[in-house]
Amino acid sequence: MAAPTPLRRELLLVFSILFAGAVLVAGLGLAVLLPVLRSPAEGALFIVVLVGADLGVLFVFGGAFLRRSLVEPMERLAGDVRRIAEGDYHHRVGEYERTELDELGRSVNAMADRLITDQEQLAENVASLDRTNQELIEVQDEVVHAARLASVGTLAAGIAHEVGNPLGAIMAFADVAKSRLERAGADTELLDSIREEAVRIDRIVRGLLDYARPGEAEAAPALPGDVLDRVRTLLESQGKLDGVEATWVVDGEIPSVVMDPHRLEQVLINLILNALDAMEGHPDPRIEVRLSSQPGGVARLPKRRAYDPPGINYMHRRRLAREQGGRSNDALFTAREVILIRVADNGPGIPEVDLDSVFDPFFTAKELGQGTGLGLSICARLVEGMGGRIDAENRPEGGACFTIRLPAARDNAAAGGTDAGQPRPADD
Repeated sequence: MAAPTPLRRELLLVFSILFAGAVLVAGLGLAVLLPVLRSPAEGALFIVVLVGADLGVLFVFGGAFLRRSLVEPMERLAGDVRRIAEGDYHHRVGEYERTELDELGRSVNAMADRLITDQEQLAENVASLDRTNQELIEVQDEVVHAARLASVGTLAAGIAHEVGNPLGAIMAFADVAKSRLERAGADTELLDSIREEAVRIDRIVRGLLDYARPGEAEAAPALPGDVLDRVRTLLESQGKLDGVEATWVVDGEIPSVVMDPHRLEQVLINLILNALDAMEGHPDPRIEVRLSSQPGGVARLPKRRAYDPPGINYMHRRRLAREQGGRSNDALFTAREVILIRVADNGPGIPEVDLDSVFDPFFTAKELGQGTGLGLSICARLVEGMGGRIDAENRPEGGACFTIRLPAARDNAAAGGTDAGQPRPADD
């Protein structure tokens, strides 16, 4: 398309030509006919007819020019703008032969482009707010859950102390009575049963104390990979993994974690033994223990972008850390890097109705008498004591998966490097 021309210049040019032509025709007509006119009346009539003819020619040709150069393009431009205003933001105004209309069309197209950009940014911000609302709901649920567990812990500590003393007296009386019956040659079977049940109660009470008030930990930077090695060696030496396809994987270099390694060993052993119990009778039992890392919560937050609309930013995402003030998983949110330890099996999995309850005290899926239901709750307390969190879920391909998240130490050099974080081959 040829370069557009200014409409103002063309209007002045065309109407100047028309006016000059009309004046020329009128002048020639007067010069030719004026000598032959017989009266002033005929002269006046001739002038009126001549002016009327000039005006008619000017109206016809001028109107045609205005319609072609201005009216029709304006009608087309109005239709394009109306289409964009009705929501078709991807429609564009075409090019025009006149400079003023072409600039107006480009401005409308630029406005449509900006509308599309603002609409996309608004959609992203709305999606971000939706995700933040969901996170806040989850945080609220965690706060309620933590408060409930704290209340249960306080109650458990009181019950353990109140039950522990009389229980110790019962066991001592049972021992004394048993020794007397043995000297008298009487049967001590009932006393043995009484003492066995008392010992079982004592185990439950000790479990309550461990849950309510875990002992002081000797926390120091340590490599999770070393802990996995010790757990693997211990379970294999005891024959716990015989007949099970166990896979141990470490993804990349894993930094150290400030923790008590023995407590993490206790948690991992408990999770693996639970997985073995869940897969009992399975024709092809498999367990995978995977150690990996990911950026911390703050590192994954989106940055404010230069083209965000004024007054809109993502600071509401960062407020999440402050709203969690004082909670155990603050370290996970503010950590530069988070360590993940996943223990997965191909067993029957966890019923959906029980997923929110597996870490509650006394919750167990085992048969009556085979477990106290304190194992996972104690594991959760131990992991929280290390500044982490443990979650349970079902894998899409079947089986349960427990994920431990721990904040990486800020100074990894204190743990002696990350050599243990090299990938290990999977077991055959």
